[in-house]
Amino acid sequence: MNKQSLIEVGLDRMITIEEIDLIARREARLVLSQDENFRAHITKGAQFLKEKFQADGCIYGVTTGYGDNCVRAVPLAQVEELPLHLTRFHGCGLGDFLSLPQTRAVLAVRLISLCQGFSGVTVDLLERLEMLLHHDILPVIPSEGSVGASGDLTPLSYVAAVIVGERDVWYQGKRRATAEVYQELEIQAYKLQPKEALAIMNGTAVMTGLATEAFCRAKYLARLSARLTAMTSLALKGNPQHFNAYLFAAKPHVGQSHIAAYIRSDLENAPQDFPIGRLQDRYSTRCAPHIIGVLEDMLPVFKKLIETEINSANDNPLIHLAENEQESSILHGGHFYGGHIAFVMDSLKNLVANIADLLDRQMATLVDPKFNNGLPANLSGAHGTRAPINHGLKALQIGASAWTAEALKNTMPASVFSRSTESHNQDKVSMGTIAARDALRVLQLSEQVAVAQLIAAVQALRLRQQEGALGRQNYSSDMCLFLDMVNDDIPFIAEDQPLESYLRALLDKIQNRRWALYGAAK
Repeated sequence: MNKQSLIEVGLDRMITIEEIDLIARREARLVLSQDENFRAHITKGAQFLKEKFQADGCIYGVTTGYGDNCVRAVPLAQVEELPLHLTRFHGCGLGDFLSLPQTRAVLAVRLISLCQGFSGVTVDLLERLEMLLHHDILPVIPSEGSVGASGDLTPLSYVAAVIVGERDVWYQGKRRATAEVYQELEIQAYKLQPKEALAIMNGTAVMTGLATEAFCRAKYLARLSARLTAMTSLALKGNPQHFNAYLFAAKPHVGQSHIAAYIRSDLENAPQDFPIGRLQDRYSTRCAPHIIGVLEDMLPVFKKLIETEINSANDNPLIHLAENEQESSILHGGHFYGGHIAFVMDSLKNLVANIADLLDRQMATLVDPKFNNGLPANLSGAHGTRAPINHGLKALQIGASAWTAEALKNTMPASVFSRSTESHNQDKVSMGTIAARDALRVLQLSEQVAVAQLIAAVQALRLRQQEGALGRQNYSSDMCLFLDMVNDDIPFIAEDQPLESYLRALLDKIQNRRWALYGAAK
């Protein structure tokens, strides 16, 4: 691994989605600020909590049970044991495990939240989270079991459990017992202070960590879809004036105009005699900026909401440290509620699925000789006596249709499915984590459609080159670079062949954003 850049977290330091993405990929490392004021502020919060407990003897989650059990007093002799019970009874997650990048994002987001200085935790706990990221000791976190309020309790319990030396971690490519890894590295298990299990678990770090991944993938998919639209327009001998700058000045949605400009730049060298055939292309080409552009226009809104959540204190209760120490207090609220992330993820998956539908329609047009302006059926490259038995991309188009249908099916918003739970204490919940998981599933399916359309568009352009209708002189310099990068990964389909291995390799490159698009960083 290349040397990591350092991203410092402390008071008044906004961490961006892009920085979380770098941390998740291990291209950057999150480090605690050494600023004395920051560390003193954190220590002051923990000390205030300790003094408040000693003076009053009653603090939620410290000397009371959790949730609906807040009316149950915990004897002082058992206060130190209580946090361990919180971590243990929540160890009931199921489903697929979070990926390693997702787990790093979760740890980073939780650490950033606790660094806001409202949670009453110690600097020691912050350093323990920093240590897990530094050594890449990653909790094994099941993805299912959170209703998104009171935060991501069950999945985050796996973080708290690892801090105290329990359950399992991913370390150096293997799943191992935490205690075994700690022993090997001579790391002492951490003893949680009375509120620290609650501070770790009672927050939105899982849904927010997943949201950062979804945002980055959706942003890339929007630009890739613009490139695929330009390739489709060229392959269909379409009308490049559908993307005219004056046309989009008349309806100046900023994101929509950006997408039109991307496509227009790709078509700057289109043959002068295009369009050939229809004066107006079908909507899946002509209206692509209006479809992709909605996502492009909403990305800044989504970014603001996700980054606010990243840089917020979202556990309960919170510590208010007043300048006059006598006015400092413990405030009980509901910042663990993931409503904003739920809304962003429900909205994002809708917009992404619309792009899957767009690309599916583009591909359907490319493979159909009734609509593709003279290209072979299913874009088969077979000729002569070989033509009757070869079927080109027929099955791939069926696959794209299946992936699109499933993506569209999964656009049902999760946030409207609130369930009263936990003895009707958590009687209205966000479902933000389910919404984030749904968004990632829709992205996976939509990226699969994009891969299929990429193969189809490249095949169609090659066929146009064979017939002499197109050449490299008709591609922008940016598109030439792109085609040079993907050509080695996409075979020319003359004889029928299995495409799964190519699809998986291309999907990996899309999901890891290996190709720079329109001059933007990957």
